[in-house]
Amino acid sequence: MRRPSWRDPRLGVGVLLVVASVVLGSWAVSRADASVEVYQARTALTPGEVVTAEDLQVVQVRMDAVDDVYLVPGSALVDGAVVTRTVTAGELVPLAALASADDVGLRPVQVPMDAAMQDLVGEGSVVDLWVAMPDPAGSQGALLPPEPLVTGAVVRAVHASSSVFVGSDQVQVQVLVDEDELGAVLAALTADGVVHVVPQLGGGVG
Repeated sequence: MRRPSWRDPRLGVGVLLVVASVVLGSWAVSRADASVEVYQARTALTPGEVVTAEDLQVVQVRMDAVDDVYLVPGSALVDGAVVTRTVTAGELVPLAALASADDVGLRPVQVPMDAAMQDLVGEGSVVDLWVAMPDPAGSQGALLPPEPLVTGAVVRAVHASSSVFVGSDQVQVQVLVDEDELGAVLAALTADGVVHVVPQLGGGVG
């Protein structure tokens, strides 16, 4: 048995392995610490809703260029921005889902809904509105076949308390409709038409 020499290639390989492990460990630690703060929605945010800091919570994420995509602490949009699409509870808040109030052309409308539909329709759900208008040629109370009124409207709230019941089997739903469709919806509600709320399954929060 001979004593290992410093010229032994096995010594060089060992040194390289030690250096590589140190570099790799330092890189892994630096990547683990490279997290940034991003805002996350505490509850569902619906189009037209004004965002405040109380609606948000800060979470740590590891992501590159996050401030170009998501709302981060210190942004000028934290208070006063308006939601343009539904942001579900626990979702990181994307900048693309926020705008100024002047840029949002949605208006809330109260529509009666069958109380049995509450299991399918909730805050943030996407629904279609259909209307059956009175039949002028029929008997009193006769209705024409239902026709589509609004497609892809977002539900802002469902008022399930007894104080807002319009009947023993109905609740009031606040639906956000485009300004261009607002006149048709109000006309249907005031002309003794029957408006039906039809949920789009898989289209939002139920």
